[in-house]
Amino acid sequence: MRLQLLEDLQELLKLKPKEKDHRDWVKSDEVRRILKISPGSLQNLRIRGLLNPKKIGGSYYYQSKEIENLFK
Repeated sequence: MRLQLLEDLQELLKLKPKEKDHRDWVKSDEVRRILKISPGSLQNLRIRGLLNPKKIGGSYYYQSKEIENLFK
């Protein structure tokens, strides 16, 4: 399952070169949609220190580069 997720993410990253609307920070719901994971799985990534989001006004924001680096 992890290998399939890695392959899918790599394919998405290849298809999406940096566009004008590419953002450096993304919200939790978008991260979950991109990675196709549950809120609990995203929380586990935070707890394990694999993602270091910034919390602003009750919402977590993640760096796009940090998400990409998960799979390198």
